[in-house]
Amino acid sequence: MFAGTPSVPGTPVHSIQTMRRKAAGHSGPLTKILVANRGSDEAYQVGKGLTPVGAYLAQDEIIKIALEHGVDMIHPGYGFLSENAEFARKVEQAGIAFVGPAPEVIDELGDKTKARTLATRVGVPVVPGTPGPVASYSEGEAFIKEYGFPVIIKAAMGGGGRGMRVVREQSDFKAAFERAVSEAKAAFGDGTVFIERFLERPRHIEVQILADAVGNTIHLFERDCSVQRRHQKVVEVAPATHLPEEVRQAILSDAIKLAKSVGYRNAGTAEFLVDQMGRHYFIEINPRIQVEHTITEEITGIDIVAAQIQIAAGATLPQLGLTQDAITKRGFAIQCRVTTEDAAASFQPDTGKIEVYRSAGGNGVRLDASSGFAGAQITPHYDSLLVKVTVSGTTYEVARRKMLRALVEFRIRGVKTNIPFLFRLLTHDTFIQGKTWTTFIDDTPDLFKLVQSQNRAQKLLAYLGDLAVNGSSIKGQVGEPGLKTEVQIPKLANREDPNGPPLDTSVPCTVGWRNIIVEHGPEAFAKAVREYPGTLIMDTTWRDAHQSLLATRLRTAEMVNIAKETSWALANAYSLECWGGATFDVAMRFLYEDPWERLRTLRKLVPNIPFQALVRGANGVGYTSYPDNAIYDFSKKAVENGLDIFRVFDSLNYFENMRLGIDAAKKAGGVVEAVVCYSGDVASPKETKYTLQYYLDFVAQLVKEGIHVLGIKDMAGLLKPEAAKLLIGAIRKAYPDLPIHVHSHDTAGIATASMLAAAAAGADVIDVAIDSMSGTTSQPSMGAICMALEQTSLGTGIRYDDIQALNNYWSQVRMLYSCFDANVRASDSSVFDHEMPGGQYTNLMFQASQLGLGEQWNVVKQKYIEANKLCGNIIKVTPSSKVVGDFAQWMTSNNFTAEDVLERADQLDFPSSVVEFFQGYLGQPVGGFPEPLRTKIIRDKPRIDTRPGAVMEPLDFKKIKQELRSRFGKHITDTDVTSYVMYPKVFEEYQSFLEKYGDLSVVPTRFFLARPDVGEEMHIEIEKGKTLIIRLMAIGPIVEGRAQRDVWFEVNGEVRAVSVEDKNSAVETISREKATSDPGSVGAPMSGVVVEVRVKEGQEIKKGDPVCVLSAMKMESAVTAPVSGHVKRILVQEGDSINQGDLVVEIVH
Repeated sequence: MFAGTPSVPGTPVHSIQTMRRKAAGHSGPLTKILVANRGSDEAYQVGKGLTPVGAYLAQDEIIKIALEHGVDMIHPGYGFLSENAEFARKVEQAGIAFVGPAPEVIDELGDKTKARTLATRVGVPVVPGTPGPVASYSEGEAFIKEYGFPVIIKAAMGGGGRGMRVVREQSDFKAAFERAVSEAKAAFGDGTVFIERFLERPRHIEVQILADAVGNTIHLFERDCSVQRRHQKVVEVAPATHLPEEVRQAILSDAIKLAKSVGYRNAGTAEFLVDQMGRHYFIEINPRIQVEHTITEEITGIDIVAAQIQIAAGATLPQLGLTQDAITKRGFAIQCRVTTEDAAASFQPDTGKIEVYRSAGGNGVRLDASSGFAGAQITPHYDSLLVKVTVSGTTYEVARRKMLRALVEFRIRGVKTNIPFLFRLLTHDTFIQGKTWTTFIDDTPDLFKLVQSQNRAQKLLAYLGDLAVNGSSIKGQVGEPGLKTEVQIPKLANREDPNGPPLDTSVPCTVGWRNIIVEHGPEAFAKAVREYPGTLIMDTTWRDAHQSLLATRLRTAEMVNIAKETSWALANAYSLECWGGATFDVAMRFLYEDPWERLRTLRKLVPNIPFQALVRGANGVGYTSYPDNAIYDFSKKAVENGLDIFRVFDSLNYFENMRLGIDAAKKAGGVVEAVVCYSGDVASPKETKYTLQYYLDFVAQLVKEGIHVLGIKDMAGLLKPEAAKLLIGAIRKAYPDLPIHVHSHDTAGIATASMLAAAAAGADVIDVAIDSMSGTTSQPSMGAICMALEQTSLGTGIRYDDIQALNNYWSQVRMLYSCFDANVRASDSSVFDHEMPGGQYTNLMFQASQLGLGEQWNVVKQKYIEANKLCGNIIKVTPSSKVVGDFAQWMTSNNFTAEDVLERADQLDFPSSVVEFFQGYLGQPVGGFPEPLRTKIIRDKPRIDTRPGAVMEPLDFKKIKQELRSRFGKHITDTDVTSYVMYPKVFEEYQSFLEKYGDLSVVPTRFFLARPDVGEEMHIEIEKGKTLIIRLMAIGPIVEGRAQRDVWFEVNGEVRAVSVEDKNSAVETISREKATSDPGSVGAPMSGVVVEVRVKEGQEIKKGDPVCVLSAMKMESAVTAPVSGHVKRILVQEGDSINQGDLVVEIVH
């Protein structure tokens, strides 16, 4: 019967069964399904009602079960009872053979102070120490006075590093002594300790002993167990390397001498320290088999456990063929203990469920399993060991390399392991040389520079499992993709022979306008654009088109799939707009992608066409103000990572913001396309604010800054054909050498006509989108524009057949992303009244529906008109358009008229974006802020009448990077720092998502968005040459007591499982109290989520003090106290979702 620790029970069971004997095992209440018990012929549970450790110490119950089932002998295993003389005595008294030394020998050797006395008696050197047990702190003082520090306090009974403390200073001695006594008592039931002089950097060498009952004693050579942590062995090697032969022989001889002196029987281990001078000192004999016995078995070929059992049955060593002259060693062996310890967290043992367990294998690899298998529940009650890995090879180096290979082969998911640490350890120069010492780990901080496993497959399964159970969590998604088959990549027609084979697009085109930028610079590029006889196009499909139609949800994958074909089809394009605008934050916020990686990836695939980004002047790609050095840093990194053209604009046409953005782009080496945002109607005699003269004056300011290209940004589609002729014609006349680039939206249905009019009036570049991604709130059709100009002097140089090929691809993509499509099916000429930008039109329509205002869409549009007038009829483009949109939704949800706002502005709680606009955080609007409304809204908040970034402290990017690396890991790059600067909270949430689910950019979109079906197979290439073939097998029932389901997958033929929270399993409906008409009953002004509570119950507050902050669809509003008084009740907390009118705070006034 095997009655030992649950750590590694398999080895004794295997040896017993190899001898064709029947093996029984026992287990505690928490180890019912251990590998060994499953491998035993019979298994019995002991210790019902006892603690986990207590169950393994239930001596009488173990013996009772053994007697009931006719057990011949009991093997005590490695720990708990293996060094317990009382248990050995009880076993023998019951008439059962005990596999181990005689009880009296365990008594003598189990007490390390007695063992030291024995060694001294037989002439074996020992480390200077106390002559016997030390009963109290004061008794240790005499020894310290004689020998000084450092010393080591050791438990007299037991081992495994428990009850040991190294002390180097007097001030630490008392506390260390008390901890050692306490730990020894808890581990062994005996708090006796003794003290030794602590040797600096010794080696730990142990000798495997075998002895029979008639006095024959042999050694099986030595093991080097120097690699330790907290006095517990981590890696063992046999035989010891670089051990002088005379020292080796002296140690082996002394081990035999000690064993014989006590009449030792069975297996044991004599342990020694070897100092730096080559002197060896005896420390103890472990009267049991050691965990690391496997490496001795590998170099000698002897089954030590089998020998133990045969000796216990009465066999002598000669009968077993085990004589000293017959024992030889061959090669080297190394053992690593794979545990659930996290080296990065001070080796704290991890607990939880093992989701994936794949072992190593191959020639010379031996595994002795413990609790390592898929589905195992790792508890904190026992040893953290999962498996012992033993490798053997002809040389030390061969064995070391085999171990590295074995560690790489392991796949253990669900709990953290020490495998990254072991790998780092085995690749350290000192270990490679075989010259380690007992404190090597503590003395070598480099060992903790770990490279963690990416765990890509299991993280991916966690996402797919969540998708299978809960559906997509991508914000804004309605339903599932309309296309669930693979999108087909088109072939481009042969340039020379239309009937010939398709154009080879396996490599990208290298001829295009970008070559001029790279070879000659921005000025030469601008000159060449101006001299081009036809009309150039910019394709917005990769940015503004999907921002306007698909809520900016287009993933990088869809661009990558068509990138090479695009490089050929649009080789004559002025640029591809693929970056900036809303794509930067949406990539991280909703698509869980790195926007910088998008830029780098596309750049490699399209080296010939300039890349263009929409940049918000002094706001970069953010929605707020930043220190100036943040904008310069962003621009520099953008160029370094592949951006060519900066379309620099300001949402209010505020020149000071523009000036900074222009300078930053220019100093970064980019092409500066400074933008005039268009509003109003220059052709109308009724226009009094945004007149032709206003635009000419603004252009003059921009030209003085040395811009390369002028952009006209008609973000709402207000530019009529006649106005286009007038505006472009006037600018062309004033600046004949200045390239002009015109952008519009087709919301009203006139953009195609306007773009053609602009081209005829002298525009060099016009914006278009591929046909299936054009129209309504997007840009005009590429096919329509190119065909309209084809047979004129203004031709674009883009082939009709190529447009159709690209369009076939994007038609499929539009269906793939149908779950984000705003379904704006027709033009809307009311844009000439409300002036909403194209992208905002669709987003605001969606937001209105989410806020319960969908049926009032026409009301929202009317309120947008009123909100714009209240703001002073401002230029409206993100982020200023967001201010007007937030204002309009707030007015709609509260049923406010413009007159209400003007009359009660000093009493109302406005959206945060509106308040910040009136403070001046976005800059200064054309004509200034309307008064007295501004004063009423901002009240006592600060006014900003200069460019905000100019007064902000510069950022310390190195410090930010260090902080981010300390929080998220060393993978943080310089571009990550820039992303964080632009969107701190979004970046943090993105990093948390990556930690949980990994990089999902490799997942095809249909698997990213659509709930997988049971039996569905997915092919996902996680890197070149590594494809995961994943099949959803089953979704389990709700786990009892937890809102979780196990989801089972097959991954490359191997079954894996993940536990997923079922978010619909226990949904509670909370009925919230509503606010009353009492002034102290503060209700929510809108539906949303509570992001911050700013008061406490009992707190005295004044009228106007904020009580909480609500967030809804990116809009935050502070809820303020309408009266002064003290807070009686708070009915919300952070994270609560509340509806308009719900009671937030009750104030006694």
